Amino acid sequence: MKFQASKGTSDVLPGESPDWQYVESVIRRQAERFGFKEIRTPIFEETALFVKGTGDTTDIVQKEMYTFTDKGNRSITLRPEGTPPVVRALLEHNLLKEIPLAKVYYLAPMFRYERPQAGRMRQHTQFGAEIVGSAAPQADVEVIALLFFTLQELGLAGLKLRLNTLGCPKCRPQYREKLVEYLKPKLSDLCEFCNERFSRNPLRVLDCKIDQHKFDDAPEMDQFLCPECKGHFQSVQNDLKTIGIPFALDKKLVRGLDYYTRTAFEVVSEHLGAQDALGGGGRYDGLVEELGGDPTPGVGFGSGLERYLLAMKNQGVKFPEVKRTDYFIATLGNEAKARGMEICTRLRLKGCLCEQELLDRSLKAQVREANRLNARYVIILGEDEIKKGVATIKDMDGHSQTEVPLGELVEKILGTAKQ
Repeated sequence: MKFQASKGTSDVLPGESPDWQYVESVIRRQAERFGFKEIRTPIFEETALFVKGTGDTTDIVQKEMYTFTDKGNRSITLRPEGTPPVVRALLEHNLLKEIPLAKVYYLAPMFRYERPQAGRMRQHTQFGAEIVGSAAPQADVEVIALLFFTLQELGLAGLKLRLNTLGCPKCRPQYREKLVEYLKPKLSDLCEFCNERFSRNPLRVLDCKIDQHKFDDAPEMDQFLCPECKGHFQSVQNDLKTIGIPFALDKKLVRGLDYYTRTAFEVVSEHLGAQDALGGGGRYDGLVEELGGDPTPGVGFGSGLERYLLAMKNQGVKFPEVKRTDYFIATLGNEAKARGMEICTRLRLKGCLCEQELLDRSLKAQVREANRLNARYVIILGEDEIKKGVATIKDMDGHSQTEVPLGELVEKILGTAKQ
């Protein structure tokens, strides 16, 4: 029986992994520059965490979660998003009582049952960041800046920031009431998804990709904002201008999660087609309390690495070249193999990228393999070399070769490498 990867999942093969490693290294470097520390949460959690934290009216909870009952008869869900587990971890370990402000990031697999498409897989990898403990608009700007400037650092151009405010529990109910009045007469003309969302979360109707053009005259949240929300949103816009991040107000941007309040944002790329979002997030000032903590403000984002890589490749971003092999040890005969392994080990322990022969091929085939690996040098230990007590060093770039006494080989190589 021949097995294949499950639908909506993919393998990252050795030829592709250097691109992933490069993207991850840029993310980690940027997060460190911004003062964020890494957090790692379990790959699965109690289902109730996501129902309560994400919202039982969201598409994630209604349609997309991988949920199962374990052997202890507990309902378990594979992590569909990162924010509720992060908040759960901060509360469980009392970190919010020990430090006034938590700034954390994660690089982690997420799982959502949805139709797979380019850059949107059922198992995907997210880069996310959270600031928990600050209600300041500068915290909103800081997480936006981390996402936006990380994407720029990866070489992506054509980035756009979409920005909106969703108000707060004080002012949003009035807006919701007006929106319901506006949408109700239109329901018969709207798609089934809009009708579903209308009964569960009317704000999500504005996010519909099918009918969005029908809502151009919908009531707008900024008409209902309380003075505090209005001032907060204006400060976010002013600070974004100060640090040079261009943005466009998008009054239909509501994001897909129930916990968002005030600022909502999305960074999109012109190199991804219709599904153009690279990442997004917003403020969630009620989530910590909802999950059992004291009232604590928070703001964060999530973004997909598969989408980063797709946008980079569509744009023609050049990835760094893979580091070439320094030395390939070509051997023939048991004694040569033993000496070759010793030499290879000593070079590796000194920081050299070194390969040795493991397949009993001819010396000629081994040199071809060294060429395939783009090795800088081949160290040849054949029967003649062993008898003479030397090794032949073949320069694969200069096409020259020299003999070096075996007893001096490693020291000579390392001495040359230092020069």
